[in-house]
Amino acid sequence: MRSKTSRAGNLAGAARLVTGAVKGVTDIAEAVHTAVLSNVPAGKPLARAASLVYGGVRGTAGLAGAGMERLLGALQDFMGEADPSHGREALQAALNGVVGDALARSGNPLAIPMTLRRHGARLAVGTEQQRGDITGRVVVLVHGLCMSDLQWRRHGHDHGELLRRERGYTPVYLHYNSGRHISENGRDFAQQLQALVLSWPVPVTELAIVGHSMGGLVARSACHYGAQAGYGWPALLRNLVFLGSPHHGAPLERGGNWVHVLTDLSKYSAPFSRLAKLRSAGITDLRHGSLLDSDWQGRDRFAHSRTLPHFVPLPIGVACHTVAAAMGAYTGTFAGELKGKIAGDGLVPLDSALGRHAEPGRTLAFAPERQAVLQGVNHMDLLDAPAVAALLLKWL
Repeated sequence: MRSKTSRAGNLAGAARLVTGAVKGVTDIAEAVHTAVLSNVPAGKPLARAASLVYGGVRGTAGLAGAGMERLLGALQDFMGEADPSHGREALQAALNGVVGDALARSGNPLAIPMTLRRHGARLAVGTEQQRGDITGRVVVLVHGLCMSDLQWRRHGHDHGELLRRERGYTPVYLHYNSGRHISENGRDFAQQLQALVLSWPVPVTELAIVGHSMGGLVARSACHYGAQAGYGWPALLRNLVFLGSPHHGAPLERGGNWVHVLTDLSKYSAPFSRLAKLRSAGITDLRHGSLLDSDWQGRDRFAHSRTLPHFVPLPIGVACHTVAAAMGAYTGTFAGELKGKIAGDGLVPLDSALGRHAEPGRTLAFAPERQAVLQGVNHMDLLDAPAVAALLLKWL
């Protein structure tokens, strides 16, 4: 049975978001108004008067939001719990991907706590053991940005269930807030894996991880922090599979970074930079594929910089596999090859998914037999494409 959530908590989280949105829009309106008045004679007194009005709007919104949260807190026992639904979880996962870092910092009830799950419910090892489907071979599937563990099932197919049926793995699914920094999720994932192998009802003889998109980067970060912490699970890790993971970043985030660079050029458009900066830490980490705390600590993550993140090699002693995709078939021409490499699966270019980099020493060491390029497949198709399923059975 899937975990239920508090109706009052969901409503309180939504109320806090609305309050924040009202304040944010008010801030932008005030900044634009102030910029316009700066060129008007006697503009300073007018700006001060306008500031009082905008301050009143913010104050009213804050009082209303706080009152709503107190009321919902008092009614929590009466409102009960909400029945779980795939749609609600998908919406919450998308929200966390976009602003999940802010939700976590503010303690918003809509922020997703990291958990290992099966069948959409928090992992309960004792219950699973009674069902008799626990084995010593464990595969952990890690979803991508703005997604949840339930979205591994697509068009009736689930890679985890395939590996259970055909290879005897016990599938476990990571559910996490994809708006947090990849390094934060990586460290927490490493801790979750350590707790998993220590509490598993039978000795874990083999561990495998399959990561889709950002999930692959979270897995690489976890391998780094797990080895750094001296955990035991890295020694059990035999296979690591990446499905469309942007090892060297995604062009869409780099394009998004230019939005606020351009709007900052004028004092009239500068207030709108705040809209471009709403995107989460997880999203900005995808600019170049940042995996470590040192890539962002003490830095402005929105600053336009050519500085690349610290290079993190693939874990030693682990068979690492990667799948890249191209939406269209190659034409055999130079133009066709170039289009396929740049567009890739629609979100991740081929070179990024294959770990290739133009700068010496930054290419990931995937063995030729552990790389695959699929044609006519987009980023989301990697979750259920028959060709991906065949590769998983071949590699695992």
